[in-house]
Amino acid sequence: MTVNLTRIYTRLGDDGDTHLGDMSRVSKLDPRVEAYGTVDELNATVGVALAQPGMPARFAEWLARVQNDLLDVGADLCVPGGAQDVARAATEGNDEAAKGRPRLRITPAYTAWLEQACDEVNDKLPPLRSFVIPGGSPVVAHLHISRTVCRRAERRAIAIGDDANPETIRYLNRLSDLLFILARGASETDQPLWDPGAHSAEQHAG
Repeated sequence: MTVNLTRIYTRLGDDGDTHLGDMSRVSKLDPRVEAYGTVDELNATVGVALAQPGMPARFAEWLARVQNDLLDVGADLCVPGGAQDVARAATEGNDEAAKGRPRLRITPAYTAWLEQACDEVNDKLPPLRSFVIPGGSPVVAHLHISRTVCRRAERRAIAIGDDANPETIRYLNRLSDLLFILARGASETDQPLWDPGAHSAEQHAG
């Protein structure tokens, strides 16, 4: 896939509409635009996390790959027909290249790679006994921000409906898991855990 970016502004979106990847015009409030726009936001937050001091080299390598994969996710979400393309490939085989330039679609291999990374880190972490309170070092805090934006991107992808490639939703779901695990793995101290009802207990103690 070749992308040529010359003049950045086009004035084509000044009326509140935009082109999708198939050149159809929709409102910028369209669920599909919301989805790939949130994936773009997620990519930016991952970039901020990568810029923080203390990011383990192995994690940085993975996140750099994630950033490129997120552009693939956005490319998939911006073109209607994802669910049909995936179903067709499953039944007829992936011969799209013979018909011309194939659409870029997220495949199960993207998510399988995320799961391998999750397992590699999670196997070395102690079991959790409660929910983690986000925070700690800058790198950990920014990974948690990326995780929450990823969850929103997943919800936006689901909102597209049956026309969305289900593999994009699976990928975003698993990526949020990886970001959570990386936040735990990057922490140099024990992260504080949620203590349900602690506020009331402190009030009574006081």
